Amino acid sequence: MKRGVENMKLVIILGPQAVGKMTVGEELSEQTGLKLFHNHMTIDLVSNFFGYGSESGQRLVKLFRKEIFEEVAKSDLPGLIFTFVWAFNEQSDWDYISNVCDIFKKHNSEIYFVELEAEFSERLDRNKSPHRLECKPTKRNLEWSEKELISSAKKYRLNSLPGEIKEANYLRIDNTSLSPEEVAKIKIKKSTYYICTLLYFKSNLSLYH
Repeated sequence: MKRGVENMKLVIILGPQAVGKMTVGEELSEQTGLKLFHNHMTIDLVSNFFGYGSESGQRLVKLFRKEIFEEVAKSDLPGLIFTFVWAFNEQSDWDYISNVCDIFKKHNSEIYFVELEAEFSERLDRNKSPHRLECKPTKRNLEWSEKELISSAKKYRLNSLPGEIKEANYLRIDNTSLSPEEVAKIKIKKSTYYICTLLYFKSNLSLYH
C-alpha cells in the first residue's frame, strides 16, 4: 500500500511483567491513533491450544507476531505499539528485538523505545488488577501468575543497565507512582514524536487497578 508523507512509527514499550505496559499502551494508542499490539494478544490466543512454554506454543506466538509485523510494516497504517518483556541477560531477546526492528526499518519506519520500571511491590499489586485479569486470561490463576513473576525476576534481568539501550529515540520512566495518562504523554508533530513533559504524580492510580 502507498504510504503518506509521514513515516510509520513503531513504539516498543518494554519492561517486566505487571509494570503497566499494556495500560500505558492503551493510553498512548488513544492519544496517537497507533494500533496497540500487546504481547498477550498472541500468547492468550495460542494458549487455548498449547501452553506458551511449550515448543509449539512459542513457535506459533513468534509466527503470528512476525506475520502481523510484516503486514503492518508495509501497510498504510500510521504505526504500531508493541509491548514486550525483554530479558536483557538473554541474547535471544536482543536478537528478537533486532529482527522486529529490521522488519520495520526495511520500510523506513521510525522506531521508539519506551522502557518502564516500577518497584517490585507495586508490580505485585498491579498483577492482581481487574483490568489486567480481564484482558489477560492466562494471568487469572493468581497463585501461578505471582510465582511466575517472582521466579522470572530472579532468573532474568528485566530492565536495562544505564546506557545499555543505545537507540536515539529512547525514554526510560519509573512509573511506580505515575498514572498511565502521565506516562503516555506522547504526541505526533510533523512525523516526529515528542515525549512531552511528564505531569507530577497523582494519588489516584486507579487505571492500573
